[in-house]
Amino acid sequence: MTVAPRRTALDATHRALGATMTDFAGWDMPLRYGSERDEHLAVRTRAGLFDLSHMGEITLTGPQAGAALDHALVGNISALAVGRARYTMICNAEGGILDDLIVYRLGEQEYMVVANASNAQTVLDALTERAAGFDTEVRDDRDHYALIAVQGPASPGILKSVTDADLDGLKYYAGLPGTVAGVPALIARTGYTGEDGFELFVAPADAEKLWQALTEAGAAAGLVPCGLSCRDTLRLEAGMPLYGHELTTSTTPFDAGLGRVVKFDKQGDFVGREALQAAAERAETAPPRKLVGLVAAGRRVPRAGYPVVAGGEVVGEVTSGAPSPTLGKPIAIAYVDAAHAAPGTEGVAVDIRGSHETYEVVALPFYKRER
Repeated sequence: MTVAPRRTALDATHRALGATMTDFAGWDMPLRYGSERDEHLAVRTRAGLFDLSHMGEITLTGPQAGAALDHALVGNISALAVGRARYTMICNAEGGILDDLIVYRLGEQEYMVVANASNAQTVLDALTERAAGFDTEVRDDRDHYALIAVQGPASPGILKSVTDADLDGLKYYAGLPGTVAGVPALIARTGYTGEDGFELFVAPADAEKLWQALTEAGAAAGLVPCGLSCRDTLRLEAGMPLYGHELTTSTTPFDAGLGRVVKFDKQGDFVGREALQAAAERAETAPPRKLVGLVAAGRRVPRAGYPVVAGGEVVGEVTSGAPSPTLGKPIAIAYVDAAHAAPGTEGVAVDIRGSHETYEVVALPFYKRER
């Protein structure tokens, strides 16, 4: 039986704006409203408005909520200060990545875990199982939030015009409760674009009011609605991993060059510790492959799954690829044999339907904003 995609609280708004809709992780989501290149460049130079209500919010409360998350996730979550957020991962016992997450500490005994839409149920089930025996409650809050993001260099000014919250004092990866355009919200300085920006967690019933208020407040600054397509090219330029591409159950955080998120020095045991310690040792002594950036010499675009070749041999695989509106060239992220992973390595190409197209190996990210 075919299940119809779920719709966010902003579905009617997207359709009124003429968005091209697509099924993404069981949700009907806006892919683009017009030109994805124009949307991308708007975020890089002005501001973009995103509906991210498909993301999965899971709340843990109680005296041992932090300890439960320390056991369930690879990070030292109980050490997080109230009002701060942390990027982390949940792994299986073999060290494979089940999902990458952001965790917000909302209070002394309250944390909100934000999972990718495609993995939200998996994360909820794993947290529920792993929290057993701890004095904490795991709550599925996916239906209790809409999530709207405003991203880009003009985003602080736009948001300031509709809130009295202290945005100047709000650090990167921090959040605070406030009111935006008369709507109660958790205001977080986080995002997935490589730009400064904010993510606003609100009740679904308030989503349309907030979207319209931000649209009006940002009109003079050149804010535009943005879909998932430009969100992907923005994160790709910023070297940010995407689950199902750079991150899978077949990769560990150390394979992805993100071993820093694994905290072996925290108190207590955590799921996957032994396997991750072995992965850390392998990455230190003899990494089989490394995650690198590739920039095209020509115009052909690599896609996920295309082989990376050198000297007639396959030495890696593309995990993500797209034209880069900022660089004006096709780019890709790939896992490549360590011997060919150093920036500037010569003789590396991508096999695009039988044609070996030359690529330059570069360090990630491709793009880094000026701070």
